[in-house]
Formats: sequence, structure tokens, C-alpha cells
Amino acid sequence: MEFTFNGFYTLISAVIVLLLGRLLVNKIDFLKRYNIPEPVAGGLVAAILSLLVHSFLGYSITFSSQLQTSFMLIFFASIGLSANFMKLKEGGIGLVLFLGCVAAYIVVQNAVGMSLATLLGVDPLIGLIAGSVTLTGGHGTAGAWGEIFETQYGIQGALALGMASATFGLIIGGIIGGPLAKLLINRHSLARAKTPAQIEDRDTHPDPHPEDLAPFENPHQVRLITADNAITTLGMFAACLAFAEFMTGYSKGTWFELPTFVWALGGGVILRNILESVLKVDIFDRAIDVFGNASLSLYLAMALLSLKLWQLADLAGPLVIILTAQTLVMALYAAFITFRIMGKNYDAAVLAAGHCGFGMGATPTAVANMQAITNMYGPSHKAFLIVPLCGAFFVDLINATVIQVILKFFA
Repeated sequence: MEFTFNGFYTLISAVIVLLLGRLLVNKIDFLKRYNIPEPVAGGLVAAILSLLVHSFLGYSITFSSQLQTSFMLIFFASIGLSANFMKLKEGGIGLVLFLGCVAAYIVVQNAVGMSLATLLGVDPLIGLIAGSVTLTGGHGTAGAWGEIFETQYGIQGALALGMASATFGLIIGGIIGGPLAKLLINRHSLARAKTPAQIEDRDTHPDPHPEDLAPFENPHQVRLITADNAITTLGMFAACLAFAEFMTGYSKGTWFELPTFVWALGGGVILRNILESVLKVDIFDRAIDVFGNASLSLYLAMALLSLKLWQLADLAGPLVIILTAQTLVMALYAAFITFRIMGKNYDAAVLAAGHCGFGMGATPTAVANMQAITNMYGPSHKAFLIVPLCGAFFVDLINATVIQVILKFFA
């Protein structure tokens, strides 16, 4: 028997998952030690409970996907609204180097997926689906490309396959990022973990210079915003989502067709820079930060709440092998390539955790991974400047280009 939760019950469930995740991370030393994000901790427990209920009682719950999608779009819009063109210069050579690491890994990821698919005797495009289409792209890109693979390339069940792979990446990306960064930090003595008292003091005392905080940095810290700021910011989010909805419909079937979340992100970039650079309007970054972080947590919680583990158990053996290999390659690449190229320092370790999120679960997972690390070891302004900029301006464009080139030559 299947129950359907509307938006209100879905939101209540997501909040419970987040509170559960916070409790687990605070009480279980293993989760705190390895910097597992709170939405991942609580969401995995909820997914396991859902599996047990389905297995023994035959009940399952379908949550409101519309609400989950809305929070995802708000988060991506917040990335765009935080992307000031002037900050591109601030990113400097670090932004270029990290972008190079991410772009190169997209090629590596697809090479691994398609090579293994060929060796295992399945269509190489299955390896592409279990590559950057779903792992770097996440659920939004998986949904956008799933229908294309089914209708144009004859890959039956490509959408379900993509969603399963993206869900796997969302979980694994959130699990391996924190432990990997912790290993790098401890091995190279890059930082010392903060005590619970230090963390509490930081969270309860507003930063005297909030303008110095990078987007999404220190999500638990108090931000001073007003009702007027909140209302204005909500209006900007609404404009971004309206733009995304319009462009998704307008571009459908054209050469510039893109997933809705890319349009939401792009709308945020355009709106931010027109208001700030052309109309000279002050942008309330603190309000954008608060709404963006809240949407990120709720989106991740809802994504994991919607995970039906019994469906993942039906995945074909080759897909499991490919995804397992992708996980190992991602961890090795982040540790031996990204970390070294970015300078082998504390910022590089935080960026390595972010790259695990990029490479396996998309921008929300990358930000959550970095937040888990900086919450324990201290701020990394460089990481929180570079990662949102990459997510806002480059990653989806590069990924789409690589996929198109591969399809042109190999499909």
C-alpha cells in the first residue's frame, strides 16, 4: 500500500529528518569525526526505516516532488544571486585551477563509465548515464537527459537508471567528502578541530564583518536580516523561478534547451548583476545566504526521504560495478589531483571535499560537504568563493558540452 504526502506533510517530514540528522551528528562521534552532513545522516536513517517498513509491512510513502524541486530551484537561484561578476576576479588563479580540475574529471568520469560498460558487455551509453550525466549533473541533469536517451538513443529505462545513479551519487558524494578532507587535514597537519564550546560561541555571536563571509559559509552562524530584506529577497527568488519556468518552456525542443535548474541559476546571475551593476541597487547577501542554506538542507533531506532503497536493489550488476568504480576514482582524483593542484593546504582539503560533492552529487552536495568541514575546522573563504562561482558559471555548461561531444562521436 502506498501513501502520498502533500507539500505540508513533506515539509514536516523534511524538518524532522534535519532535526534527527543534527541530533545524530551531535551524539554519534563517528558522524561528527568524519564530518557527515546533517541532511545525509538523517536522510539515510529515514531511507533505511522506509526500506524496513516496505519489506515487512508492504507500506511506502510518496513525497511531494514539486516541493523538493522548488527548494532545489531556490538553492540554485541563490547561487546565481550570489554570483557577482566582480568576484570572478577575486577567484583569481585558484578559480581557474579548480575549474580545470573539475573539467578534466568530467572527461575522466565518462571515460571510466563508458570503458567499464564496454568491458561488461552493455551499451557504452549506460556508462555515460552512470558518468557525468548523473554524477556531476545530479537529479536535474539526469531528468533532462533521461527522456533524450530513451527517445533518441533507445536506452530503455534511462530515466529510472539516471535517477537511481544520481541518488547513489548524492549519498556517496555526501559520505566520502568529509572523511577524505579530514584524512588530508590530519595527515598534513593543516588545521585543528574546534571544541564544542568554540563552535557554539562562533554560532551564537554574529560575525562583526558579515560582508567578509563567502556565500553559504558558516550556515549555523547568526545572520542579521530584516523583514524588508527578506521580502525583497523572496521577490528576487520568485523572479528567478518565474524566469526559469518561462525559459524551460520557451527553449523546449531547441538547440539551447537546458534543465530548469540551470535557467534558475542563470536567472539569478543576470538579475544580480543587472540590479547591482546597472541599476546600482544594494543586494542583501545575508538574506540570500539564509534562504539558500535553508533550501539546501531541505532539498537534501527531501531527496533522501524520497529514496526507495528497494528500487536500487534492482539495479543491474554492471551498473553497481560502474558506480563503485566511479566512487573509488573520485576519491583518488580528489586526494591526489585536486588537493595537490590547489596547493596542498587547508583550503585545498576543503575544495577536495567540495569536488567530491561536485563529482558525485552536484553543487548542493559540494556545499554541504564544505560546510561540514569548516564547521569543525574553521572557515575557508577561498573554497566558499570558488565553489559557488564554479557552480554558477561553468560546471553545467562544461558538462553539457562534453556530453554533446561524446554523443556526437560515440552514439
